[in-house]
Amino acid sequence: MQKHKYPQSWDLDSLFKNSGELAGHITHTENLIDSLEADVEKAKIHNPYETKKLLDSLGDIRIHLSQASSFTTCLIAQDPRDPEALSLQGIAAALNARYDKSEKLVQSRLTTLTSNAWEQLLESEEFKDYRFLLTDWRKKAKRQLPEKEEKLLADLSGDGYHAWGQFYQTLMSSIKLSIPMDGMEKEMSVGQAINLRSHPDRIVRKMAHDALEGALKEKEELFAKILNHIAGFRLEMYKSRGIENVLEVPLHENRISKETLDAMWSAITNYKAVFAGYLNLKANLFGTEKLESYDFWAPSTSSHQEIPFDEAADLITEHFGTFSTEMKDFARHAFENGWIEAEDRSGKAGSAFCAGFPLSGESRIFMTYGGRITNVLTLAHELGHAFHNHALRPIRGMNRYYPLSLAETASTFSELVLLNAAYEKADCMEDKRFILDEKLKRSVMNFMNIHARFLFEERFFRERKSGYVPAERLNRLMQEAMDEAYMDSFGSPSVRSWIWTPHFYLTKSPFYNFPYTFGYLFSQSIYAAAKTKGPEFEKSYKNLLRDSGKMTAEELVMEHLGEDITTRGFWEKGLQLCAKDAEEFLTLDNRL
Repeated sequence: MQKHKYPQSWDLDSLFKNSGELAGHITHTENLIDSLEADVEKAKIHNPYETKKLLDSLGDIRIHLSQASSFTTCLIAQDPRDPEALSLQGIAAALNARYDKSEKLVQSRLTTLTSNAWEQLLESEEFKDYRFLLTDWRKKAKRQLPEKEEKLLADLSGDGYHAWGQFYQTLMSSIKLSIPMDGMEKEMSVGQAINLRSHPDRIVRKMAHDALEGALKEKEELFAKILNHIAGFRLEMYKSRGIENVLEVPLHENRISKETLDAMWSAITNYKAVFAGYLNLKANLFGTEKLESYDFWAPSTSSHQEIPFDEAADLITEHFGTFSTEMKDFARHAFENGWIEAEDRSGKAGSAFCAGFPLSGESRIFMTYGGRITNVLTLAHELGHAFHNHALRPIRGMNRYYPLSLAETASTFSELVLLNAAYEKADCMEDKRFILDEKLKRSVMNFMNIHARFLFEERFFRERKSGYVPAERLNRLMQEAMDEAYMDSFGSPSVRSWIWTPHFYLTKSPFYNFPYTFGYLFSQSIYAAAKTKGPEFEKSYKNLLRDSGKMTAEELVMEHLGEDITTRGFWEKGLQLCAKDAEEFLTLDNRL
């Protein structure tokens, strides 16, 4: 058996040695919530001391809940059928619901303060670190229902759309695909089949694509029911709170204004022709009129076929070091201490993620490593999330929770560091073209694929308001969104990607898509600033990450970069860098 330099299975025992230890942690957290509920009932909300005590308690409990929820998420990801883990997840979810109730009650009581009392509270020295959070809460609380109705809605959510979201995960993990490889039929999970999109053999890629589409077609009506039930519950819940536009909630949660989002998509639309040209060139390389979807992730050269996990770990560690010594040391620590579950085996969940354990000051990364460059970049991406968690360790509990838009900034920035360092180190044109190709794939994913997801979800919710949307119509909506977002430059798109894209089934928030594009373009600007300022920018970058839980996106960018993101000009700066990659790719391709 080959001996590996780094473990490919994560160490969860150092977090909780057994289920009994986890159960003890959950019991302790439950006791903390009991005390919190009693304090909330009797607290004088106008008293700065008592209100600060509540906020400190809420932050402490959030950390304890995150520790438990992350652990159960990890257990279920490594074995989605683990009955004990599923049971513990249910218990943790119930505690989260109780916590949410207390947090909302505090928010609601803050709205009862007079304007003068509110201003006095904010001006108190005790609330220096909580001013942004309290202001945000006061706005949010105005949309809440009366206390009894909020409690009823929270209780219904557990057995309502949260249960549908969990059922989606179980159903997806149960799908097994039979794909001919190396002269034999291989049984694979959805995650393993998706990994084959970057396989060097075009026949294997097409067979994996066809097998996945075929398997999903058999169950598409069942998945349509899940998606419709989640969306239907959400629409009714938002309607009861006076929210007509579903997009309003994720914009608020991501601390982004509609003006900023519109400016971003507008700038991207103006630059899409450059990336459509890149796709058309790729189609020519494969001898097709349009680039087939199963060829998109294909390696551009046969010299880059297999990257062992140990080699990937050393590559990431080395290239992180070109930007930050701390990032380099952090990555090495993660690899050496079993923070990563990367084993390529069936029976695992399909999607990669990073789970933070704020009580322990650690993270765990889950993925299925298949030896492709795409897997290396996924690994770097998730390590970016983990480094963000690391940067927030000294921050108060309630200010550690940053929006997805800024979370995806740190992860995408890590990908950029890896790709740009590799490009500068490459000593031949073929290697440079290969790296540029990987960079451009990410640009297309963010500017076209994610735009398609955004358009699909926006139109789906619009139609769901009028009633049930069947699978056939969902396929059509996805086809139309793909054609528009890709400027009709993509052949045979996966019209059932609304099934295997787990973000559509997340019950925490809708539109789990545009924040990725925000983070991608924002990371381009951060990288440009890093190159300009040199080594001293490392400290500035950590400060930016630490402030990510205490400001709106507009305020954060103005504070640390001095830029206005509500204007199209800001986004065009990042797009120009990406367009330059496309032009350079075309030049290298012609020379080769």
